[in-house]
Amino acid sequence: MNTQANSYSFRALSEILEERTGQTLLPNRHFRIQSSLQPIMRQHGIPDLDALVSVIKSAANRELETSCLEAILNNETCFFRDQANFALLTGPVLDNIREKREKERKIRIWSSASSYGQETLSLAISFAENHHKWVGWDIEIIGTDVSHYALNRAKKGRYSQFEVQRGLPIGLLLKYFKQIDEDWQVENRILDMIQYRHFNMVNDSWLMGKFDLILCRNMLMYLGDKNKKIAFANLEQAISPHGYLMLGASETVSGFSNNLTSCTEFRGFYKHKNPLT
Repeated sequence: MNTQANSYSFRALSEILEERTGQTLLPNRHFRIQSSLQPIMRQHGIPDLDALVSVIKSAANRELETSCLEAILNNETCFFRDQANFALLTGPVLDNIREKREKERKIRIWSSASSYGQETLSLAISFAENHHKWVGWDIEIIGTDVSHYALNRAKKGRYSQFEVQRGLPIGLLLKYFKQIDEDWQVENRILDMIQYRHFNMVNDSWLMGKFDLILCRNMLMYLGDKNKKIAFANLEQAISPHGYLMLGASETVSGFSNNLTSCTEFRGFYKHKNPLT
């Protein structure tokens, strides 16, 4: 193996990934490029990473470029991820929002890195489980992702046995899913509660209005500092004056946003420092 050549290929692919999606692939994760792209190279008869980079940079095969970027992206997720924090979200946090929005009886939620849909479905199921609290409410759940492949999967709402075993209690599985062959299909009444859209937090203009709750968990860690600031600027614009932002356990607004601050009442959540009245 030509180490120098591979180093160039890793760097070139990382630059393309950041340009197209905003995500940064750190050197200690270069192993992901090799393992993720190997099946694609075999399929197209491309011998090595150097040859693959040459084809992508020639812009001769946009479909190949898209397939490569989709393969490199990290779509790791599961149902009711980080159960303690999710229980805080679907309990006290939503109750707090419900009190604030009682007059309008409308709530808007954005899952900003929805991947295959487990997070948005976990939210929808939580609303269904507590339907008595939300009678007469207009509940809007929007899931976005930079990956077209992930969004297409999310829209179908079909999951493998392995996927439903990751975080989804058996009672909720049997209540809201039906088994089809070896997979599980979520019921339409749950899937219909969610809208999915393609959105790049770094490159796209903001056109979706204000949200009472934004989930942006374990996505910002893949952005470089410059792109994190861009992402936080979008998030600041999207959060309603009295809304909340939920980040991943290892993520923070510190150093990237001067307008958001941590919530003393809800650990892991953030809000505007000076909300408009």
